[in-house]
Amino acid sequence: MTVTVRPATAADAEAVAAVWYLGWQDGHLGHVPDELTALRTEESFGTRAAARVADTTVAVADGEIAGFVMVVGDEVEQVYVARDHRGSGVAGTLLAEAERQVRANGHDEAWLAAVTGNARARRFYERSGWTDAGAFDYAASIDGGTFPVPSHRYVKRVQDA
Repeated sequence: MTVTVRPATAADAEAVAAVWYLGWQDGHLGHVPDELTALRTEESFGTRAAARVADTTVAVADGEIAGFVMVVGDEVEQVYVARDHRGSGVAGTLLAEAERQVRANGHDEAWLAAVTGNARARRFYERSGWTDAGAFDYAASIDGGTFPVPSHRYVKRVQDA
């Protein structure tokens, strides 16, 4: 299977939203406050994906969106892989692309937040050379503001010394 990465287009928003919604449930249900879960409806992911096209890079495998990343400045804000493509190398490809983008944005270090209870994601980041810099409350975007989510901050140097 060949995986290619490219900037997302508006036409990708629906597929990105589907991957994001299911992936968010897999990694967050039972690990975030119920108040946030209530706000993360399927419709909300459609709205958010459409609004975030400019920040999104998609991975395409076998002609379909296999996953995506969203990068803003030095933050790898979202990393999701479709269930059918997990374990296929798509996540590593996306994370490497996100690191490249952070470097291209002029930063020496990338960071991301992983929900404290999402052990699968946290193991993946650690295997990928990211360091757990400790617990903190991530300010997740919601309509009208942010919501604190118990998370761990992961960091990785992306520039050579």
